[in-house]
Amino acid sequence: MPDLPTPLSGRTALIGIALVAASAVFATINIARDNHSRAAVAKAITDGDPARAPEIFRRYGCSGCHTIEGIPGADGQTGAPLTGLSKRLYIAGVLENNSDNLVAWIVSPRSFSPRTAMPATGISQQEAKDLAAYLYAQ
Repeated sequence: MPDLPTPLSGRTALIGIALVAASAVFATINIARDNHSRAAVAKAITDGDPARAPEIFRRYGCSGCHTIEGIPGADGQTGAPLTGLSKRLYIAGVLENNSDNLVAWIVSPRSFSPRTAMPATGISQQEAKDLAAYLYAQ
């Protein structure tokens, strides 16, 4: 008959729990640092503020057409999901993915793709920079 594992001693169990807790704290700190770094880079390349983006997304109805990570209710299915936009090569399949092009697309999509379903919304240049910063920070 094989030997059955014996229960961990109280001290060994506490050490195990402490190691798991320390690992979780370390992972949480690294995720927070990574999120902060991405947001800082996104602000620098767009000259926008990602903190202003959620209100702008709601005001202009972006969530009606797009799924947008971190925006409650942004589960639209008409436009492309905006999750992972920073990793894509192209914006809407027509523009090289860089911050200037993303801002220009948000402000005036039909000047790049006349048949796009994305409407002209009246979003200002600064608001578009804020949206771009948010999307690149994700």
